[in-house]
Amino acid sequence: MDQLKPSPANSCPLTPLTFLERAAIAYGEIPSIIYNATTYTWSQTHRRCQQLASSIQSLGIGRGHVVSVVAPNTPAMYELHFAVPMTGAILNTINTRLDARMISVLLQHSESKIVFVDKQFQSNVIQAIKRFPPESQSPTLVLIADNEVSISSNPSSSTTLDFTQNYEDLVEKGDPEFKWVRPESEQDPMTLNYTSGTTSSPKGVVHSHRSIFIITINSLIDWPVPKHPVYLWTLPMFHSNGWSFSWGMAAVGGTNICLRKFDVPLVYHSIRAHSVTHMCGAPVLLNMLSKSNSPTHRMEVERVLYGNEAVEEAAVVARPDEFWGETVCAFLSLKGGVLGVEERDVVEFCRERLPHYMVPKTVVFMDELPKTSTGKIQKVALREIAKSLGSSPSRGR
Repeated sequence: MDQLKPSPANSCPLTPLTFLERAAIAYGEIPSIIYNATTYTWSQTHRRCQQLASSIQSLGIGRGHVVSVVAPNTPAMYELHFAVPMTGAILNTINTRLDARMISVLLQHSESKIVFVDKQFQSNVIQAIKRFPPESQSPTLVLIADNEVSISSNPSSSTTLDFTQNYEDLVEKGDPEFKWVRPESEQDPMTLNYTSGTTSSPKGVVHSHRSIFIITINSLIDWPVPKHPVYLWTLPMFHSNGWSFSWGMAAVGGTNICLRKFDVPLVYHSIRAHSVTHMCGAPVLLNMLSKSNSPTHRMEVERVLYGNEAVEEAAVVARPDEFWGETVCAFLSLKGGVLGVEERDVVEFCRERLPHYMVPKTVVFMDELPKTSTGKIQKVALREIAKSLGSSPSRGR
């Protein structure tokens, strides 16, 4: 029976890095990342991560070393979630909203060997490095230049401390056949994050390959997330590694829609342009979307409803909800002679054409929608009717 115990021949350490390896084979030609005019497939992302990992290793990085990243939700930030641990190193993503003093504290505490820095934050990071004690070893700085957007920066800030490497150069000169460093144990550390320091100094939180693997699978099951979702990155990847959806999208062959920052018009544009199915974020983001001056989201739902051959009139308003605050409520009148159309039919029709969070949770049928003397639908009256329906029952998340 001793021969049945785990051994290299019958057992390998759990690690989410295998999700990328599988994605390159199973979902090779499916888009992995879309960022403005840039699009990569899963086979391309796998190759870029291997090349990047190869170059990082050539800089002397290996098991137990910490590699930090200060960047927004760009392709580089996503790729580093795989490339850094593929060298055996530990990934440390740093909150881009921190000041130079706090960034300096975290870099010194983690003993980071390399810091990948988006051009937008280069001045802040250089000021952080200048705070290092004179006798301490400063980390190697790698600049992530973003040719997709215009970013204002202060060139003079790099006069005393130069970036010795460029991100895309590391990718291009790396070995596409690089054999990535598999963990010796699934308990090997994979990520290092820091608490916010609200009540005391920030504390380092280490996750192993095993824990990240389990968290990722749990997130995909708990949401749930099907194969080939289109995921909009409204949640910062530096925040708990994007709740592990950075690795989760590789597991299900999803498409990552990257945004440098949360911008309401851009979010709505991305949802329409890429048929987004999933997104994450704090409740404040939903509040910003629901309270934006643009009626685009309501118009989109109404456009889909008018696409139903049975619908004569359609209007969308908000209904109070115990959990979300508000949910979509659709008022419809049907064409003459149409019978047998029920709420579930309308909901299913919308689910096939809209992101799930835009699908009406309530459908109210009327013989005719209330109108003004000029024939315009009275949404004020419909809002009052929606309020009179009371709060819709909580549906969890």
